[in-house]
Parts: sequence; structure tokens; C-alpha cells
Amino acid sequence: MLKCLNKTTMNKEEFKARANQRIDEISARINELKAEKESVKGDLKKKYQESIKELETIKSDLQEKYDQMINAADDKWDEVRDAFSQAADSFREGWSKIKSAF
Repeated sequence: MLKCLNKTTMNKEEFKARANQRIDEISARINELKAEKESVKGDLKKKYQESIKELETIKSDLQEKYDQMINAADDKWDEVRDAFSQAADSFREGWSKIKSAF
């Protein structure tokens, strides 16, 4: 299960490392869906494809936020960290919604 990043108890480097780990976890989750899609047929397969596309879009946004976070100046750190956290929450919500639908 994907966990929330606790931004209040981590320093920058810890947060960046955990954020990178989160992106790896997300890639693994998307790959799980892709593997499951191969075993389904008909309308369900189409739903899987749509879900995968939606999650890949969210992952792309998350990767962009991560890149911004890595290159952020100190005075922008809180802003980009929060944007990354929100994008990660969006993925977690999307993942939960999709998994409950299947």
C-alpha cells in the first residue's frame, strides 16, 4: 500500500529520497495493472486500459513535480514539496478508486 509522505518529520534529503521511492512504487503499481489487464477480456480490458492511462498521466505529473522539487531553491522548497505531496495523494486516491472498481 502506498503511504503518505510525512513532510513535517523529514528533512529535505529524506523527503527527496522517499519521494523517489514513491515514484518507483507507483511505476510498480502501474505495471501490476498492465499485467492484470492481459488476463481480462472485453469491456473490462478497456476499463483497465483507461485506468492505466489515467494513472500514467498522474505519474507523469508526479514526476514533473519531483523534478521541480529536486531543482528547487530553498525559498521555494515548501511550495514544491507540498505540490509533490498533493500529486502523490492524487495518485493514491486514483489507485484506491481503481482497485476497488476491479
